[in-house]
Amino acid sequence: MAPKRLEDISLAEVQTLLSAGRLALQTGPLVFRIKSTMPDVARSVQMLYGRHPFYVDPEFADFHVELRAPKNLRRWLRRQAEFLIDGESPFEPLPRDQAPAMLEWGMNWAIASSCHQWLTIHAASLERNGQVVILPAPPGSGKSTLCAALALRGWRLLSDELTLIELDSLQAHALARSINLKNQSIDVIQGFEPAAVWSPETYDTTKGRVTHLVPPVSSVDRMLETAQPRWIVFPRYVAAAEPLLTPRSKVQTFTHFAENAFNYSILGELGFETVDRLIRQCDCYDFEYSRLDDALEVFDWLAEPEND
Repeated sequence: MAPKRLEDISLAEVQTLLSAGRLALQTGPLVFRIKSTMPDVARSVQMLYGRHPFYVDPEFADFHVELRAPKNLRRWLRRQAEFLIDGESPFEPLPRDQAPAMLEWGMNWAIASSCHQWLTIHAASLERNGQVVILPAPPGSGKSTLCAALALRGWRLLSDELTLIELDSLQAHALARSINLKNQSIDVIQGFEPAAVWSPETYDTTKGRVTHLVPPVSSVDRMLETAQPRWIVFPRYVAAAEPLLTPRSKVQTFTHFAENAFNYSILGELGFETVDRLIRQCDCYDFEYSRLDDALEVFDWLAEPEND
């Protein structure tokens, strides 16, 4: 029997399970057991993970995380929230109204700092026709905006933030979690796809105004399917620029790609060999764009079978 999805139960049930620390969410190959008594965290979890399978009191979970108020005076004055993993808090508390976003950021941190069975890259990734494009890029490059547009126009979302690559087969895993957007990118995607579903916006964070875009249903339903990377594209938003896709040398790509891998140094020689093999099998590009419709045309052209 297929596992239940979070959308199959009520918000009250979600909150009850989270409060008791009994709810575990599956996102791709990983399971997060989550505890929180905060009502806005329960609402966010149900909204962002409604289509994801969940379990109650599973025998095993990859991560045990919690969102709670700090056990000090900040519980009452200028309220805060803290993220814990296995009972330990890896970073400073944040203002209480940032708790739902903090859960998403904390889950990213847990994966990036612990999942060394894969090459873990700070990059978006999407699949089309069985082939994956990887989009590594620094903040402000327009990577998440482009990722959202592609996911909303037929590309299968694997991940917005963390691309997981098998060390032997080089297959890319899907997490199919929400896409984190901030500031002007929110307005751009809201205008691009008015029917998209979002978590409530959070203001005055270190990143400014942020929210999370709910992943497409089809991407979540196929999140256990791996696929082979085919392209590595470094996107960069340039105001008023015409779309420009430029081949990039493998040597230059190796250096910048390795810098985007969280566990490249930890994996040592295996990390070097994995990045080398991955780049050898991919076509590598720089891509400048300003208009999403132009960018979509370029990526649709890239995915056409005759360009293989």
